[in-house]
Amino acid sequence: MSYYLSKKFKDDFDPVIEKVIQSLKKQGFGILTDIDMKETLKSKLNVDFYNYRILGACNPPFAYKALQAEDKIGTMLPCNVIIQERQPGEIEVSVIDPVSSMQAVQNQSLTDIAVQVRQKLEQVIAGL
Repeated sequence: MSYYLSKKFKDDFDPVIEKVIQSLKKQGFGILTDIDMKETLKSKLNVDFYNYRILGACNPPFAYKALQAEDKIGTMLPCNVIIQERQPGEIEVSVIDPVSSMQAVQNQSLTDIAVQVRQKLEQVIAGL
């Protein structure tokens, strides 16, 4: 079982970020964090890196249910979404598979929630 869901396509990097954010919004997710790894690695290590963004996405109703089912689950939140451009114009969008990541917890209530979140994230990827 893969630990992520992914889609590759040709496009420009910055417009894809907006498409991803809009697709997430349609499924009830908001963005809590936005990390520009290219910029961070340049400023912290003075190294050049390709375009790579990490969005921390949260669907509040599902986050609330997950926290009710397992109080330490916040260590695995929010759902990370990455947008990367290893070659110019070649974009890959990947999201964590919550079912895969929640297997370690072994809580059936949490697994049921993770299945529902995965369905939403699959729709996010399909909407790109």
